[in-house]
Amino acid sequence: MLQIKNLKAGIADISNTGFSGLKSDKSERTIKEILKGINLEIKKGETHAIMGPNGSGKSTLASVLTGKEGYEVISGEVLYKGINLLELTPEERAREGMFLAFQYPVEIPGVSNANFLKTAVNEIRKSKGLDPISSVNFLKMMKEKAALVELESEFTTRYVNVGFSGGEKKRNEIFQLAMLEPELAILDETDSGLDIDALKIVSSGVNKLRNKNNAFLVITHYQRLLNYIVPDFVHVMFDGKIIRSGDKELALHLEEYGYDWAKENNKK
Repeated sequence: MLQIKNLKAGIADISNTGFSGLKSDKSERTIKEILKGINLEIKKGETHAIMGPNGSGKSTLASVLTGKEGYEVISGEVLYKGINLLELTPEERAREGMFLAFQYPVEIPGVSNANFLKTAVNEIRKSKGLDPISSVNFLKMMKEKAALVELESEFTTRYVNVGFSGGEKKRNEIFQLAMLEPELAILDETDSGLDIDALKIVSSGVNKLRNKNNAFLVITHYQRLLNYIVPDFVHVMFDGKIIRSGDKELALHLEEYGYDWAKENNKK
């Protein structure tokens, strides 16, 4: 499904741009390299976890894969379902079945969850040549998917994430994931800020959505999330590279010995 080959990427470095930090010539910008040669393959039905300390490039990888503005690819190749992912806009990537659950979900005042999701669902259906979903079927679908993450029905009529607690925002994102049914879901530190009860609910929702036709890339600092969302593969990222890969046992070793152990025992 996803093949990443020697991906190098970063952000524009304006630290030495001179007066006011402005550059009239775009060609004079330099790129601060964050990803320094990522190689990764994810197949249908698989769940991969990427672990690593702050600043290792985990969230940058998620941003590059989903086309977030401000990140630039230096070299390498990313194929998604055989398509050159790097040539697609963020909207096209979403229509092709990619989904990103943010570390810090954004609030959208004035837009209800229901309207937001109905528009998104219909955009995906349109890209597949399907008619818009009927109101009756959409409401039925929302009720079923909200139950997966124990999201009360009142949240579907509220503005997106406005006034939600941290746990409610994360549950709402998994609800969105359930509604959009992506083929590849990237969860960027979904466990951040969650108490144990919210973590269990969010993880349970993810596990119910896993099947042989989709795949998950779970980004996390801590092994505790992987007690509930058990990955097929665990990868350790350090200084912009994947330095070690293994199964769930690798996460347990990291929990006990820390990331320095992975760096010192650098082998895949």
